[in-house]
Amino acid sequence: MFVSLRRIVRQILIALVATVTVVAGAGMVPATSTQAHADVYGSLGARWTRTHDGPQKYSGYSVKPDVPIRMSDGTVLRSNVIRPTKNGRPVSDKLPTIVTMTPYTKMVSALAAEVTNYPVLVPQLIDLLNGINARGTFLSGYNELVGALRGGLVNTFAYDPQLVKSGYNVVVVDVRGTGFSQGTWQVFGERERKDTVEVVDWAKKQKWNNGKVGMSGVSYSAINQLQAASDRPGALDAIFPVVPGADLVQDVIAPGGGVGFGFLAPWLSLVNGSKLIPNVASMLNGTFDWRWLADRVKDPLTYFDVMIEALTTQSPSTLHGTTRDLVTAGSERRRTLSTDLSKISTPTFGIGGWNDLFTNSESRLLTGLTQLPDTQKKLIMDDGYHITSGSNFGQKGYPPRLDVLARAWYDKWLKGVDNGIDRYSPATLASEPSGWFVQGPTYPLPGHTYQRQYLSGRRSGTTNTPVAGDGSLSSAAPAARTTRRVAPGLSTLCSRDSAQATVGITAIFDFCGKDSRVSEIAAQTFTSAPATVATSISGTSVVHLRQRLAATDGYWHATVNIVSPDGRSTTVSMGQLMVSLRGIDRERSSYAPNGDLTDAIPTLTLSDYRKVKPGQVLDVDIPMTATQAKLRPGDRLRVDLYAFNFPKAVPLGPELWSSRLQPQYIEIDPAHPSWVNVPLSRPLR
Repeated sequence: MFVSLRRIVRQILIALVATVTVVAGAGMVPATSTQAHADVYGSLGARWTRTHDGPQKYSGYSVKPDVPIRMSDGTVLRSNVIRPTKNGRPVSDKLPTIVTMTPYTKMVSALAAEVTNYPVLVPQLIDLLNGINARGTFLSGYNELVGALRGGLVNTFAYDPQLVKSGYNVVVVDVRGTGFSQGTWQVFGERERKDTVEVVDWAKKQKWNNGKVGMSGVSYSAINQLQAASDRPGALDAIFPVVPGADLVQDVIAPGGGVGFGFLAPWLSLVNGSKLIPNVASMLNGTFDWRWLADRVKDPLTYFDVMIEALTTQSPSTLHGTTRDLVTAGSERRRTLSTDLSKISTPTFGIGGWNDLFTNSESRLLTGLTQLPDTQKKLIMDDGYHITSGSNFGQKGYPPRLDVLARAWYDKWLKGVDNGIDRYSPATLASEPSGWFVQGPTYPLPGHTYQRQYLSGRRSGTTNTPVAGDGSLSSAAPAARTTRRVAPGLSTLCSRDSAQATVGITAIFDFCGKDSRVSEIAAQTFTSAPATVATSISGTSVVHLRQRLAATDGYWHATVNIVSPDGRSTTVSMGQLMVSLRGIDRERSSYAPNGDLTDAIPTLTLSDYRKVKPGQVLDVDIPMTATQAKLRPGDRLRVDLYAFNFPKAVPLGPELWSSRLQPQYIEIDPAHPSWVNVPLSRPLR
């Protein structure tokens, strides 16, 4: 099977290379890259890259498909076991093992690994694709998307043949109820979390394992790494989660109290569709698993009923089952969708992004991993999206490739190699909007103090495109009262939030992802005076808003932007809040010495569900995603306020019926001012 797969891959790649060669030669200019930062890449990065890309201990590898792993409840999971070979046979050496648990089918992982690691042709194809410079065109985000191909993301999503040949076993397992595994898909349910721990135990007991086990993977396969390390402290020896989440309700299911429709609908369709693909080989050789078929018939569309109920139910009292549990703090379903990072004792190297789905969780990794010293916990935050994580890593100005970093991390903690990865900076952060990387001992970076920037009705005169309203932002409270009206609109279809919710697919249109002037058509904007000196932002912001509604509920969406002298408005932080779910978790949230919220974490629970009276004036605190950003001299800070944020999130059914998508109002009041609380390296005017 895998021999024929490689033959097909080779034929496809030859055709692709020929096609792209013609396109690349038709007058396109090579894309340029920025200068390297010595500490971000440096001599250690060069050495790790040579170690990864050079000759390996073993000459080849083999893939043993559909290896059964029986769980304690009798359910059989199917896995691919990849082992190094010598003279065409798996080696007898006992080696460390890397486990990946995927819902996207191990068949896809195998195909991705074979395609991206085909010798000669694939490197040439990637170089040609990256050589096409689409900057300055309406497809200017092309280079970021293609840059992910050479950043090592695919090897961390699938499996890395170079890693295997260096002396590692890899086990890729279809999560319960997905791929070729039996059972029903639980979406990180308690039984699924137990499966991950049992698979790790199984791997440790195999005759080809030396007792050391790590985990790898992207997204879903990163989330279950954190879960396993937390559920069974000490069972794992190293993990390398790429774009993981640790609080899935806050991250993507109900951000700010809205339903994360833009991501959840296509994602559930993808996993539910792929889990119905049968094992054709077993049908041909007479080993077809009839229990697999029965399980799929029993639950063909996991969680679609939950999403439909969440979007259509008119009253909170009629929510039931899993839907109700998702918006009930302390429920068993909510517990299984969160991970206690403080229990993790496994060396952890996390990769995240300021525009990722899970920025909320990723930005808290270093502070959450309280058991680990700096040598055993690392975080890189780039400025990419979910599917562009690590884009252009390995190039000048960027960290080493993801597969290179993973290899160095595993070598250190699974083999005891003193390669210096433990001395890499704990925090390596892309600074928006430039993308230049900065490093520090933790995140947020030290040396930043929160400052209120007040919303004022005074015109800033900085908007050179249509907006719902133009106001000012400054360190001085407003001098006069005024009211600003915001109506729900669909301009956020062209926004960084939209690109984030679609995992970066729409980021190819850079004029949406990197410039908010289209989406600001529906926004009330508040813009500061230009910065006179370089000023950095590091941490979470909070928008404290005095507002009123025309209905009994409303939905606020806010962004913090950096506006360049040419007028480009780049979003660097995003947040949203349903007014009826405005309750703040006082224990988990953080406060400045003056009592201002600096990190607002909503409870998102029905017990705190409180509608308002139409016309009632009250304050709300909108939680914002963390960022690392820099205002250059001449740049301005801007806050945008919207009354809708489609497609990223839409109001929960009861909220939608209550809000009736009516206009919302910002009350500018000197006695009760609104502000954004921003962590700054120096005060702004």
